[in-house]
Formats: sequence, C-alpha cells, structure tokens
Amino acid sequence: MKPFLTSGIGSMPRRPWLFENRTGLDGKHDHYGKGGKWSVPEDKLKSAQDDATRIAIRIQEKAGLDIISDGEQRRTNYVTHLTRNMGGFDYTNLQPKEMRGGRRTLLAGSCTQPIEHRQAIIVDDLAFLKSETDKPVKMTLPGPMTVVDSTNNDFYSTEEEMAFSWAKAINKEAKLLDDLGVDIIQFDEPAFSRYPDKVEKWGIKALDQCVSGLKCSTAVHVCYGYPQPGLLRPVNDSYETIIGLLEQSQVDQLALEFEGANLDPQLLKNCPSKTVIFGCVFNSDEVMEKPNSVAKRLCEAAEFIDPTKIQAAPDCGLVMMNDQTALQKLSILVEGANIARKNLGF
Repeated sequence: MKPFLTSGIGSMPRRPWLFENRTGLDGKHDHYGKGGKWSVPEDKLKSAQDDATRIAIRIQEKAGLDIISDGEQRRTNYVTHLTRNMGGFDYTNLQPKEMRGGRRTLLAGSCTQPIEHRQAIIVDDLAFLKSETDKPVKMTLPGPMTVVDSTNNDFYSTEEEMAFSWAKAINKEAKLLDDLGVDIIQFDEPAFSRYPDKVEKWGIKALDQCVSGLKCSTAVHVCYGYPQPGLLRPVNDSYETIIGLLEQSQVDQLALEFEGANLDPQLLKNCPSKTVIFGCVFNSDEVMEKPNSVAKRLCEAAEFIDPTKIQAAPDCGLVMMNDQTALQKLSILVEGANIARKNLGF
C-alpha cells in the first residue's frame, strides 16, 4: 500500500438549493434539535439528494482523493439522521441540552424508550455511492458517547447504559453496510475529546461493541468540533490519554484532528498498531494551508509511525464550507501527500 492515502472525514458542503440551516439557542448553526430543513418538495427530495450526492462525489474525485464518502448529503445532521430513524427517540418535544463539555447548549431530542434498530437506515445511501464511484468508499455512523452527549436521556439510568444500548443498535446497521461491501465504516466520536475520563470508563468498551463482528475496516473520528465564528473551540490536553486508550480498542483506524489544534505528531507514538487518518488541513475556510506545509506535517508524523499506516485527511468534515473552498482544501491535501511521498522516496 502506498503511504499517505488521501481521504475525507465524512461531510461535504451542502447544496443551498436543497438544504436550509437553522439556528440554535445561541444564535449559531443548530446541528441537533430542529437542525435544518429540506428546501424541495417531498416528491422531488430523493432525486435532489441523488444529485447533491453526485456533486459531493465529483468534488472529491476532482481533488484526487483515494477514498470517497457520500458527503452525508441525505442527512440533516450526522447524529440525528440516525437517531431519528431508530426506535426509542422523540424529537417532537425538544429540550435544552448542554453538549461537548459545556461548549454549547442547544435544543435536543430525547431518548424516551429502549433504543431499537428497526430497519436499514443508510444502506441505500451506500448502494448509491458504490454505483457512482469505482474508488474505495467510507460510510460514517455516530458513536455512542456522541449520541449520549447530543440527546436528553429520559429512559436509561446512566449514560453508560444508554451508550451500550446505542452501540448494540448501531452495530446492526454497520453489519448491513458490511454485508453490502463498504470498505470503511467510521464511527464519529467528537465527544471523546471533551470527556477523557468517560472514554476510559466506558467509551472504549462501547466503541468496541459498535465494531463487533465487522469484516470491513473500521475507524473512529475524534476532533474538537466545527469552527464557528464567535463560538469558542477550546482545545484541551486530552489527546495523549485518548490516543493511548484508542490503541487498546478493536478499531483499525484513528481519524484524528491535528492541524487546527496544532498538536504535536509525536502523540502518535501512543498508537503504534493503528492506521492514523491524520488531520493535516483545518476544516475552516479562514485558513488555507500550503501543500508544502501539509507535506511537512505528514513527514513529521512519519517519524513516529510507518508512513504506509498514515492517511492524509482534513481535521473534520467540510459541511461548513462552500464547494470552492472544499475543493481547494482537498486539492492542497492531495498535492501535499504527493510531495510527502516524494520527500520520503516513495
């Protein structure tokens, strides 16, 4: 395998003609409660989402990514699209919920009954993605801690109990994706960065439940959240602990923010057995990296882990960007990875 394969994290820019954002209690983009709404009639929605997904795929392919996602174009939110389609959740009576260690308080839905996987949720999305690209494909699912942190718990006695219930349910969806031939399933856990004590207590065990029995490659994504103007994005010193704990997990790949948080690649010494999806471009349109700086970061990471086990990626999804800046970011990423390979003699 060549070093520094290139990959997105999941989300891609949305179509302004398809999706309308809403604001939360703090006046910022609301991801979790009402989220956003579709701008086209119901009878035209699937066709419009197909077109939006094709655009997201083409942007990734034009940039030259090795691994492609569907850009999450059929989801109003990366968490609630899955929770709304599971049994046990209520989004008719939204209540305030403090999230991500107090970073935000938003209106959120509630878990009111046992969590239950009733039917396939994104399996058709994967089938469409596979029909539109010949490259390896990734699908994303929300991890247990992030679901718990994004939802009011009105049923389970503890967060841990709710997390394991979600893990068992989402594992059923993951197995359906696996059966259809997905190459990588990534579980998104931005909440890990805020709660290292919970990661150690039950987060890793719940994550392992998510990937139980899967044949495809598995990944977990950890970051410090989307940058938003006027919203603090505190970067704590939890990474060394979290990466060490993830080394003990059953997950194959760790998708980790490094660029925006300006973290030292030597932290990768703590996960020698894992493939690292190394965040080397920040998912903000306020900063535009240079390919040589991306190459430098990748070569620095390769001092601590085999370069064939490093993938180059953005820190997080690109949903907050427009097409032009997303394409520019991904093109810089690919060019930087090419330079890094040459610099290391590959």
